[in-house]
Amino acid sequence: MSLLTKICARADLVDRCAAATRPLVFTNGVFDILHRGHVEYLERARALGATLVVGVNTDRSARGLDKGPGKPFNTESDRATLLAALESVSAVVMFDERNPVELIRIIRPDIYVKGGDYDLNALPEAPVMQELGGRTVILPFSAGYSTSSLVERIRSGTGGL
Repeated sequence: MSLLTKICARADLVDRCAAATRPLVFTNGVFDILHRGHVEYLERARALGATLVVGVNTDRSARGLDKGPGKPFNTESDRATLLAALESVSAVVMFDERNPVELIRIIRPDIYVKGGDYDLNALPEAPVMQELGGRTVILPFSAGYSTSSLVERIRSGTGGL
């Protein structure tokens, strides 16, 4: 599948997911400045199933998450394209809501994945996954890799070299 065909319009999501090899894994996020922590997380998520669908917050949705002034740095189109370029990612879909509960109802994944910086009991997606007969998995957080720490290193002039 080519890079741009991995980016799926929401209207095509039902058909795309129905044709996907199972188990289908779903995760979501802003993925503003793609870094090693993101890539390792997505590789681990994909290892849980045969297909990995990634929901990406639109720019408007990301701004509503209080990630800080001036964020997201990269546009939704750029963020979706970078994610689609990853081998581990089967499909990318944008969503404009604060959380992906409605996407989960459309996609009906077998497994929903979030990073270790989230609390399973606080996720509004977890009860929906249980209702749909799927499960929610929290993957360990890759310490030292975050967009915030990367931006801080850039701003302070302390690189990783």
